[in-house]
Amino acid sequence: MIEAGASNFSRAEVPWAVDLAAAWAWRFVIIVIAVGIVLFLIQFFAVIMLPLVIALFVAALMAPVVNAIHGIGVPRKLAALVVVLGGVALIALLLTFIGTQVSQGIDDLSQQVVDGLGKIRDWLQTGPLHASDSQIDKYVKSAQDFIQKQGTGADIIGNVTTVGKAAADILAGFFIILFSSYFFLADGKLIWAWVVRLFPRAARLRVDSSGRVAWHSLTQFVRATVLVAGTDAIGVMIIAAILKVPFVSAIGVLVFIGAFIPLIGATLSGTVAVLVALVAHGPVVALIMLGGVVLVQQIEAHVLQPFLMGRFVSVHPLGVIVAIAAGVIVAGIPGALIAVPLTAALNAVVQHLASFTAVGEDSLEAAADDPEPDPMIAADADADAADD
Repeated sequence: MIEAGASNFSRAEVPWAVDLAAAWAWRFVIIVIAVGIVLFLIQFFAVIMLPLVIALFVAALMAPVVNAIHGIGVPRKLAALVVVLGGVALIALLLTFIGTQVSQGIDDLSQQVVDGLGKIRDWLQTGPLHASDSQIDKYVKSAQDFIQKQGTGADIIGNVTTVGKAAADILAGFFIILFSSYFFLADGKLIWAWVVRLFPRAARLRVDSSGRVAWHSLTQFVRATVLVAGTDAIGVMIIAAILKVPFVSAIGVLVFIGAFIPLIGATLSGTVAVLVALVAHGPVVALIMLGGVVLVQQIEAHVLQPFLMGRFVSVHPLGVIVAIAAGVIVAGIPGALIAVPLTAALNAVVQHLASFTAVGEDSLEAAADDPEPDPMIAADADADAADD
């Protein structure tokens, strides 16, 4: 017969600081592992995840238009379809206009490039370098041989394969963005209600409120970025038009797109205008164009960014830099584009959730103070579905 007695196990006595450090350490390790798994999955499914995030940005920007059309009695699904198709048509018309402008002026610009190269050759011969024809021809021949070497044999096959894969990914991403934008605009509340119902009942209320806070922060960021990008593009286009730099519209579109890359995007795209001015009109006009680009950037940095971003998005510049670096590591240039708005939304959610817990309050005590979960979280979505 086996008899049971009192346990002789006693908890190990360790210093309080060691116990606290161990508690923090194993929780930190688990958090790091979880974040690493999430980042790995995002990188692995980047072809799907990036278009979905971009579609969220599009929906955040165009939601007021859909709401306005729906407010006059048009079914929401039809309003979303009109907005999406109208956006695609507008982009197509814009690209067609820019392509026409570029094709009309490319011949003149090509001749100006040839003349500019001739001037560079003359400067190499008559300038301080005093390069001979044989030396110049040698450098040109070396460059040609390098280009030919890079474009022969297996390199051609590899380049064609890479380009083909990139084209397929871009095409797939375009259709994912197109259809996802429509469904986010048409059934956004239904989709969010479904997501909320995946969480435990006790957490649904805070999940719902956190999602609404994140959506509000995202919409504010996207609209502020569009205003900043539009201002940059208009400013650079005005200066380019005054200086009679060719391809004004194309430069404006490039600056507008580049402005979505935080910190350096607008500056990099503005250098294209400087290079075009250099080729078309020489160094003096190029320097004036450079001064204009710098002026526009200063207005953005000291007026627009503090007023708009500081008002709508509370993310420290160091956080912006770290977010961009993490985005580049995970998903390259597209990751840099979406890293800052996602960081802003995450920051808003963290601040929102932190407001529920007082300093020094135990987590169980904070949970006990929560209101009862609302069983009608999806009521708004159901009402919208009934309207449609």
